[in-house]
Amino acid sequence: MRFLRLELDHHLPIAETLARFQADPCLLLLDSAARHRERDARYSVLTADPVALHRLDHASYSSSPFSPLRIWQQHLAELAPDAPADLPPFAGGIAGLMSYELGEAFERLPRPTQADFQTPALLAGLFDWAIVWDHLAGTVTAWVLDLPSAVSRPLSATDRLNWIRQRLAQPPVPSDVAPTAAAVTSPFHPSGFRHQIDPTTAVYSDFSRDEYVATVARVIEYIRAGDIFQANLSQRLSAPWDGTAIELYQRVRQRNPAPFCGLLQHEDVAIVSASPERFLKVNRHGHVETRPIKGTRRRQASPIADLFVGNELAGSEKDRAENVMIVDLLRNDLSRACQAGSVRVTGLCELERFETVLHLVSTVVGQLRPDRDVWHLMAGCFPGGSITGAPKIRAMQIIAELERSIRGAYCGSLFACGPLGDFDSSILIRTFTLRDGWVQFPVGGGIVADSDPLDEYRETLHKASGMIRVLR
Repeated sequence: MRFLRLELDHHLPIAETLARFQADPCLLLLDSAARHRERDARYSVLTADPVALHRLDHASYSSSPFSPLRIWQQHLAELAPDAPADLPPFAGGIAGLMSYELGEAFERLPRPTQADFQTPALLAGLFDWAIVWDHLAGTVTAWVLDLPSAVSRPLSATDRLNWIRQRLAQPPVPSDVAPTAAAVTSPFHPSGFRHQIDPTTAVYSDFSRDEYVATVARVIEYIRAGDIFQANLSQRLSAPWDGTAIELYQRVRQRNPAPFCGLLQHEDVAIVSASPERFLKVNRHGHVETRPIKGTRRRQASPIADLFVGNELAGSEKDRAENVMIVDLLRNDLSRACQAGSVRVTGLCELERFETVLHLVSTVVGQLRPDRDVWHLMAGCFPGGSITGAPKIRAMQIIAELERSIRGAYCGSLFACGPLGDFDSSILIRTFTLRDGWVQFPVGGGIVADSDPLDEYRETLHKASGMIRVLR
């Protein structure tokens, strides 16, 4: 199998290019909008119009726990390309969304009954092309994957390359005629439209402040009873939004850039994310990396105050203990698919600065076993430990009991797997889900035995501050 490539203008703007493809089905942008770490954020990729698309809703799981991912395992085995040396990790391949509730396909878990945003558990496609921005090399290249004859495709590789040329030559489709899940099409109101978090903004929570504080206290009771060591509790924020998903993404990219920004738009689904957190990365040689975030402080306007807050976070025993707890959980999760003795911690509680917050970030690595692939790894690790708790399954049961609606895309993952097996994925925090003139964007934090419930509530609002500014 071969690749076609087209070198593009190295100054091609990402936002403008996105607008030229906004009318196409399953539009996907994985965007390194903030390149504070070269290894996290070298590439941005844009693709759409997959040759195959699979959508799995929550009620349609098979009795086989691995079945939701088996189709992608088969597709990846069919590709087996003869690749050029400079092929980027994703130049076409398999990409899409795994919602938090896809975890129910791998473990027996309850869940909240409220599911008004109706995000699919899995929405992913096989894509035969991508435009790739290499921020390190300073290049922009369109790649087309000449798929094997066994894969049905609407366009030949040559026709697809011409299709890309034509799209780039045309003016962008006006946003008011492009399909979007954000368009107001029904008198939909999300559940929990009750608690306005701030009198100056039309943002609502499904918890009042007192209710959230009491729910944090309930988590602490579970911890003291010995059920868990930690659980990640969230409240769901909602706000009206009368623009398109692409308009919202352009605001996010400008005002709250992050190394794992992303947009997915297909029919009734639209996801806009400004995530700072990597979930799982696997290179073509089977090297695995995960980078959990635990520990957050709000950025300060004064450089001296910002430095002080960063030093306080780096020295916080509570935050470091919370981070180490999740590192241990992820070491165990990675060990399910990695070679014995290969899983190790290469960075622990490192302070990193983002646009609106400071975080403690750790790095855990491993090496895949020869009889395991990225899909086995994902099935054993999903959803990420940093947004569930420890022990994971009991923490997820408590989350389902105490939270008032399903999480959907929040705490799930946007992912991409290239034809050589290169895989990367984000944890969908700082993420909007759009539907019928509304957006939802849950925010949460890890609760441990010595958590202060009111401080935990305030931390969720700190995490939401950049997102609320985008909506304003």
